Amino acid sequence: MGELATGTPYLPFTLDSYLIAGGHPSREPLTLSLTHFDCVTLVEACLAVSRVADHRRRTWQDWGAEIERMRYRGGVRQGYASRLHYFSEWIRDGEQRGLVNDVGPELGAAEDARPLRFMTGHRSKYPALRNDDVFQEMIAIERRLDREPRRVVPTKRIPQVVSRIETGDILAFATEIPGLDVTHTALAYRDRKGVLRVLHAPLSGGVVEITMTTLPEYVAAIRRSTGILVARPLRA
Repeated sequence: MGELATGTPYLPFTLDSYLIAGGHPSREPLTLSLTHFDCVTLVEACLAVSRVADHRRRTWQDWGAEIERMRYRGGVRQGYASRLHYFSEWIRDGEQRGLVNDVGPELGAAEDARPLRFMTGHRSKYPALRNDDVFQEMIAIERRLDREPRRVVPTKRIPQVVSRIETGDILAFATEIPGLDVTHTALAYRDRKGVLRVLHAPLSGGVVEITMTTLPEYVAAIRRSTGILVARPLRA
């Protein structure tokens, strides 16, 4: 699915377009697309298509249901704050429900226990947070996440574990930016020669692509990167 998506346009703020158009955060629609992606919606779309095909389902509604159960806390869409905005929580919530397996610990991941405060600390960047009720919800969510440290494979360790990362594994690129867990997400992609690369929807370049660089090279080039989170999709 990821290979088929290459060349598809990158479109930022995909999931917040309804807010920009005047929608209310308490009534978040289920946004779906196979014609444009941001980095997270690419990952969700590829996994959802794979799961629908695996269960021999064929409808747009089936595919949408797969997206919804990945994108929202507990698989339940109840407004903007129910969306899994911090990707480390996306992984943890999915693991709790049998959608993915966090393989960071077996790859020698280290704990990142820094508090997540980026969204509420940069309120003006998020249209939904202009609403005081939603803002307070996000404050509560961030405080709760203090009890759930991330498991990050350090940048210097990645070359030692690339042989244990599989095509289709979900990658999230951790950052030292205060209050933030990751800056980008992607899929691991091993080419015909067995070289591990990155399949992603990059802001620079504008279309879904497979990198020319290897995964270790790609991570090493990211400014303020601290490593990667790795999750393996499960048949669910």
